[in-house]
Amino acid sequence: MRIKKLHQEYNIELSYTLFPLHPYIPDEGITIKELFKDRNIDIEGAQKQLKVLMEKEGLEYGLRSMTYNSRLAQELAKWADLQPGGQSIHDVLYRTYFVEGHNLADIEILVSIAGSLQLDEREARDVLENRRFSASIDADWQRCRQLKIVAVPTYLCKEKKLVGAQTFEALEKLVVSRGAVRK
Repeated sequence: MRIKKLHQEYNIELSYTLFPLHPYIPDEGITIKELFKDRNIDIEGAQKQLKVLMEKEGLEYGLRSMTYNSRLAQELAKWADLQPGGQSIHDVLYRTYFVEGHNLADIEILVSIAGSLQLDEREARDVLENRRFSASIDADWQRCRQLKIVAVPTYLCKEKKLVGAQTFEALEKLVVSRGAVRK
């Protein structure tokens, strides 16, 4: 919501650099409890708190029990960003994963998402099965390592970054300090 508002009010270009939060997760996923087994975290309490914070920002958030590898979803998103109307895939992937709890490593789910956006399902399947955007995601991951990005979201504007959920005012200050002008 804040990013869309920022884009509407300022003459800025938005782009996604995709980041591997947990790249070691197998395609079939693992439980959230397994993911955090070595940490002393109240998972249910943390999820409920996150849900409240997300709702304050106007974002839906489901209480998930599983986490999945998002590499294929990232590859599909890179392809979709190049298609007319495909940029909306990021919102749909968010909803599919964080609200509905579906496995984003499942090619059938990803092809269905592409189709729901009126993107060519056969080409989407080819992108995924032949890993056509794998090198592009590798480049994104390398860029994240070079920039020392270790958390999502991280907002980057002309090499200055803000980490974590930020207010609209903080994001506005970032882009204005880097030369953005109102539309």
